Amino acid sequence: MEQTLFIYNTLTRRKEVFKPLHAPHVGMYVCGPTVYGDAHLGHARPAITFDILFRYLKHLGYKVRYVRNITDVGHLEHDADEGEDKIAKKARLEQLEPMEVAQYYTNRFHEAMDALGCLPPSIEPHATGHIIEQQQLVQQILDNGYAYESNGSIYFDVEKYNKDHKYGILSGRSLENIKDASRELAGVGEKKNQADFALWKAAQPEHIMRWPSPWSDGFPGWHCECTAMGRKYLGSHFDIHGGGLDLVFPHHECEIAQSVASQGDQMVKYWMHNNMITIDGKKMGKSYNNFITLPQFFAGEHERLERGYAPMVIRFFILQAHYRSTVDFSNEALQAAEKGLERLLDAWKTLNNISASEKATVTMDFVDGLKDKCYEAMNDDLNTPIVISNLFEATKTINSIADKKETISADALEALKSLFSTFVFDILGIKAGAAAAAGNAGMSDAREEAFGKVVDMLLEQRSKAKANKDWATSDLIRDNLAALGFEVKDTKDGYSWKLNK
Repeated sequence: MEQTLFIYNTLTRRKEVFKPLHAPHVGMYVCGPTVYGDAHLGHARPAITFDILFRYLKHLGYKVRYVRNITDVGHLEHDADEGEDKIAKKARLEQLEPMEVAQYYTNRFHEAMDALGCLPPSIEPHATGHIIEQQQLVQQILDNGYAYESNGSIYFDVEKYNKDHKYGILSGRSLENIKDASRELAGVGEKKNQADFALWKAAQPEHIMRWPSPWSDGFPGWHCECTAMGRKYLGSHFDIHGGGLDLVFPHHECEIAQSVASQGDQMVKYWMHNNMITIDGKKMGKSYNNFITLPQFFAGEHERLERGYAPMVIRFFILQAHYRSTVDFSNEALQAAEKGLERLLDAWKTLNNISASEKATVTMDFVDGLKDKCYEAMNDDLNTPIVISNLFEATKTINSIADKKETISADALEALKSLFSTFVFDILGIKAGAAAAAGNAGMSDAREEAFGKVVDMLLEQRSKAKANKDWATSDLIRDNLAALGFEVKDTKDGYSWKLNK
């Protein structure tokens, strides 16, 4: 059945049918991390959101080129045009080379993303590897009259641009609003207008990261990299640009202005933004000093954490809310997500241990209905919480079949296995062994598999002991496993087990 995907376009402020510019090819650019510290829960949300989109577009048969950048230069403190480069500051404080800092935290970011089940992007360009492309972008904007030089720095002339086009179409802000917000700074520094933003910054003598340019030895402005790299790898017009809601202004607004000023029109058809993760109702972020890094989440090493949480629990926690809604962190919410994930994966395990019946109460009608509801939710702007709700409804039926209260036909059983596998593992990106490891964050898949096989081996010995009426051995194995936190259930088909937290 052909699926029609609707996505919310921040630019038009409505859901739109997704129609790629060059089907079946899809170009998608997502803003990646500034690598001067460990990724936190706020970074996990866009990574997981656009991983879901990447997975679902591929599932629908599109050939997706997914570009996610690494910002390793140009992102100054407070997201402004003044102050020290965030990576250079970290390097100075730790007496390291800036690229040493960037490489270390890039590696750490990749480890965290892999643990969260995020597929790697098709291309991961670094800002420092595209200085020439950024300089070319700056020159195009200068040539078209929308930028000016001041003391070796190049600034975008927002007021001039606004006369010919409209600045603020993405965020809904007017130039007057922006001027009012910065009126106390008007006339300060080397800009004509405080709303203007840097395209190229002349480096001060103490600035470590610098490159030669026609204007000065310096470095590109933060907003340039995504425009330059998006165009290089996806062309002058591409389908989707994504990121966190906090990037709508100024970053993405400035990207639109840069593309229009350099090539006459904007590059992106659909702008997509995930909402924030909050702590006590306030945005989680490094600038607020209220963040918890992903390694801290996995290990439970933070004063706000009661204990560690497995990466799949964090993924499931994020997917239980729609990507455009806020999510407030709490231990209670994470523990509820942990139980929900365990319930879902227990159902998968149960599903693979039940048998079909010739006289079935559960038929293909049930599976087809479930399938339609899951696709309907995904096609409605990636509504993962509704998908999860539908799968939870299916677990009730699976457990009823396991308890012999219902029966299922052979074709329905195979179709249900396929549907569960597709939505839980392929589209939602849950790793199959995550339930047993939910208290063992960081356990590798190989160790996790071996762990399960050892438990199964012990329970096989218990089954043999029961068959031989060796009740002492049978009880000893059960009691020892119970003391370690394992819950063992005897069923008509053998046994089942789970590890309680």
